[in-house]
Amino acid sequence: MLKRILYSILTLLLVSVIIFVIFQFIPGDPILSKLGEESDEALEQVLREEFELDKPVLQRYFSWLNDLLHFNMGKSIKYNTSVNKLIAGRLPNTLGLTSLSFVFVILIGIPLGIIVAKYNKSNSSKGVIFNIITQLGIAIPSFFFALVLILIFSIKLKLIPVASFQPITSGLLPFVKSLILPAMAVSISAISITVRYVRNSVVEQLNEDYVLVAKNKGVKEKRILYNHVLRNAMVPIITILGILFVNIVTGSIVVEAVFSIPGIGSLLTAAIKSKDLPLTQGICVYISFVVVFVFLLLDILYKLIDPRIRVKE
Repeated sequence: MLKRILYSILTLLLVSVIIFVIFQFIPGDPILSKLGEESDEALEQVLREEFELDKPVLQRYFSWLNDLLHFNMGKSIKYNTSVNKLIAGRLPNTLGLTSLSFVFVILIGIPLGIIVAKYNKSNSSKGVIFNIITQLGIAIPSFFFALVLILIFSIKLKLIPVASFQPITSGLLPFVKSLILPAMAVSISAISITVRYVRNSVVEQLNEDYVLVAKNKGVKEKRILYNHVLRNAMVPIITILGILFVNIVTGSIVVEAVFSIPGIGSLLTAAIKSKDLPLTQGICVYISFVVVFVFLLLDILYKLIDPRIRVKE
């Protein structure tokens, strides 16, 4: 476990280097972007000193890294306020969207995958239809699903206004209701992948010898499925769910813009447009931390579900 944590810390350190270096080569001047081309040179110099843009790159990196280690992501050039506060203000909206999307994936994807596994003949008409539907769900991007959902539920049926987002301060129920359409748009692709992956994992386990032995001993099919097959299929399923959670976090960036949700994604878009380096770097570090934490959590879950992994290590 200590080795995994060490690897995670080293990964985050490497990511911080990559993020910092990449944003040094982005064309454009963040100070001129804030003040305009015909700004006062003295004011420009003051702002460069305030945001340490007048210092060498290496010195700026270590200063930024030192701030990160003290949980300080710096100050936004565009908003002239703490990056921590800006992220914290948008975080509940993004967490709500990603959490609801992931709940949809688990509640729909896993049961549907188990049901489809019973019809495991991919050459049958049902198998062909299943493959076509899930392939479409995987191939079509989330922003397209977002536009289709808006067209159906907002424009045609007029059930939900296009800009219907309600912050959590308006109440938990209105907040969750306003996130249903965006969460559906984000999760459709992930549900399609989950259904295919669960189906394949369950079918693979159903063809194992221990299932045949259990059937010959008179064990009920439901007991075999839930007590043995699912448990053995759970490790690869958890792997794909972890990867899909990361995809949901990144995929929500575009969907937030479509549904006008003031989340991390819309904040990142605004930061990139205005060349706000501290804010852009801070959001990228936050997303990287979520990704590393999710995979660290996966390693822990593997050992809890399958003790053989612990023995091999």
